Amino acid sequence: MNFNQLFRKKSAEKVLGQENDSEGHGSLHKVLRVRDLTFFGIAAIIGAGTFSTIGNACFSGGPGVVLLFIICAVACGFTALCYAEFSSRVPVSGSAYTYAYVSFGEMFAWIIGWALLMEYSIGNVVVAFSWSSYFTNLITGFGLHIPEWLTTNYKESHQAFLNHIEGAKAIAWTSAPQISGLRIIFDLPATIINVIITWLVFIGVKESRNASNIMVMTKLAIVALVIIVGAFYVDIDNWTPFMPNGFTGVMGGVSSVFFAYIGFDAVSTLAEECENPQRDLPKGMIYSLVICTVIYIIMALVLTGMASYKLLGVSDPLAEVFKIKEVKWMLFITSIVAVIAMTSVLLVFQMGQPRIWMSMSRDGLLPKKFSSIHPKYKTPGFSTIITGIVVAIPIFFTDQQFMTDFTSVGTLFAFVLVCGGVLMLPRNTDAKVAGKFKLPYINSKFIVPLIVLIMFALLFIFNEEFMNNLFNFDSGNFSSNIPIIIFFFICIGMAVFSFLKNFSLIPVLGLLSCCYLLIYIEGKSWRWFLLWLLIGLAVYFSYGYHKSKLNKSN
Repeated sequence: MNFNQLFRKKSAEKVLGQENDSEGHGSLHKVLRVRDLTFFGIAAIIGAGTFSTIGNACFSGGPGVVLLFIICAVACGFTALCYAEFSSRVPVSGSAYTYAYVSFGEMFAWIIGWALLMEYSIGNVVVAFSWSSYFTNLITGFGLHIPEWLTTNYKESHQAFLNHIEGAKAIAWTSAPQISGLRIIFDLPATIINVIITWLVFIGVKESRNASNIMVMTKLAIVALVIIVGAFYVDIDNWTPFMPNGFTGVMGGVSSVFFAYIGFDAVSTLAEECENPQRDLPKGMIYSLVICTVIYIIMALVLTGMASYKLLGVSDPLAEVFKIKEVKWMLFITSIVAVIAMTSVLLVFQMGQPRIWMSMSRDGLLPKKFSSIHPKYKTPGFSTIITGIVVAIPIFFTDQQFMTDFTSVGTLFAFVLVCGGVLMLPRNTDAKVAGKFKLPYINSKFIVPLIVLIMFALLFIFNEEFMNNLFNFDSGNFSSNIPIIIFFFICIGMAVFSFLKNFSLIPVLGLLSCCYLLIYIEGKSWRWFLLWLLIGLAVYFSYGYHKSKLNKSN
């Protein structure tokens, strides 16, 4: 094996030429504009984050969780600008996978593509669980009842039974029918919505666009109603203390909050279905990110103002606060908007993953079937069906919180490589083309070293005990400090390279901010993520490395 072949790169020109090659890869319908892309971004970002994971974040950080939303938004903002630079230079499907292929080379491209496959499929599992919970509450309001063993998954039901936790999940375990001693427990609504979304994505992007736009406008109107009505029930005493568990508690909700933001990445996978991707993709990503950040901050303040943060650690926090305030008519409206919002998230995520399968297949890293375009619907049909299957399988046996953490690791990892990839590109010194995005260049030569020095100085001044214990090998907490130690070395390395290489400031800040968020992800999620990467590398070396179109022996 030739070691250099692991880092073989594709030029941006070759990627653009491949979009319209003789195999018909450029035959996707180009129907999306700025408004559509912005709505797709909003559709993906305002969903499970608003109606589910935000509750756990508020429970962990209290009202101070708004700081975490701002921190995550800043990190995503830097990353979105890097995505915009890549999408302007390489306006094709594939998202961070394609960008990594151009900047880092094939093996890194495979790693990031493999991570993105996990991000979208596992992310949709989380959303499907939340969708099922709200949908079940909604139809219960109409007097319809689904048996408990058809509204939860096997693992959570078993855990609830073992821990003697009262509720529907424990009832599901005791009431479920059995076949040869095996209890039949699965989430039927989550399974059905996955089938419906897969079908909708399969029949065409235009149909998906129309459905998404309608759902986005509907849910924005109702989210506004929730905020307005909730504001009348805000008790400012609930905002004290602002950070009941300290800054550590605020950052403890990082996976829950960051999960809310990963949707804008899905917009970049739609490049080949844009009428003018070099102009519209950057605008769509940035507009959706700004709009959703404002909504999240206001929503978090309303939630923590309506009820004590101690009561918000539930899977349906919006419904919970109106239940506490006994505003029954809003319970019904909240369930409706939650179902609509999370349906649109499922739609966008389900659109994103097949296009990454397709891009990897074009490069020979996956079988050719994955890049086949349906002759009638002009969508990556086979990849769409496989995506539906990949999402459906975990619905039967996994739980929501683990999936949230797992997804956040993969997404942040992808964001780090995108920001680093921009640093690897030759600087764009050409005059700005009308309507084409160009990342502003700010020399980080002195700014980044100064930021790192100030950060270390503040830690020594305000948290001397922490710094003294950081490198104390005798301390029982040393293993938990390893991520922070790695982050410090990354900061020092980026400061040195910024000084020597005159790196652009925005990608450097994006890389460092995403690395900072990564240190707050639980170790268990990291272990599973590394296992997933090892499986991916095994697939690459057994198939992709040899079948790659850049393999000279081919």
